[in-house]
Amino acid sequence: MSDLSAEDAKLVTLAKSARARVGAAEGAAVRDGDGRSYTGVTISRPSYTITALQLAVANAVAAGASTLEAAVVITAAGDVDQAPVTDLTPAAPVLVVPV
Repeated sequence: MSDLSAEDAKLVTLAKSARARVGAAEGAAVRDGDGRSYTGVTISRPSYTITALQLAVANAVAAGASTLEAAVVITAAGDVDQAPVTDLTPAAPVLVVPV
């Protein structure tokens, strides 16, 4: 991951920090079209589950973001549903970083 831009490395750090802060299964961070960053963690409750990426994108949208530049997900899962990002910005890259 040493070939990441400084902005993408920042997303990795934010996603790792969000995950560690609450001991979540996953952490995610997204950067919107204005360069602002948002984080999310996986939340599992008896009545609902939200993925880290869904929450990060929802936080961005709630703050007024209309496009995303990039996203990072820290996870033990090999595959991540990228739909929350691609629904908003189809070409935005999603970097999946293994735990």
